[in-house]
Amino acid sequence: MTYVIDRYPCEDSPRLGAMTLCPTPESVPRARRWFRKFIAPYNPACSVDDCTLMISELVTNAILYGRADEEWRVRVEWFREGTSLRVEVHNPGFPASVRLRRPDADDAHGRGLLLVDSIAESWHSGPSRFGGTVVSFVMADAWPS
Repeated sequence: MTYVIDRYPCEDSPRLGAMTLCPTPESVPRARRWFRKFIAPYNPACSVDDCTLMISELVTNAILYGRADEEWRVRVEWFREGTSLRVEVHNPGFPASVRLRRPDADDAHGRGLLLVDSIAESWHSGPSRFGGTVVSFVMADAWPS
């Protein structure tokens, strides 16, 4: 199986959905497509296009930099926190390796977190509760108060 979708979260949970993906390039468009499909019923006021772009960047980074000795997965979760939307991307890589880069104009890589930093209200990286690394972003005012 290449992915698992959790579209029936607990009613009392702030989590709106989650997906578990294989660390393959095909998972990047799959993450965009499924996030778009499962966030739509919640009708967020923030740009879903911006969210899917940032998810693409973070899932790509998770696939490129996640490491484990055994078979592993990338996990994407999204939450409603008051009026904000928070999206988390988990992988088994080391938290210390996540950093914002300032690539030169001719560098082919290194703009993913810079893009997230410029679009999201905030972003964070650190240890994942699943082990490894989590990188998350917050979109403020995703829903009316």
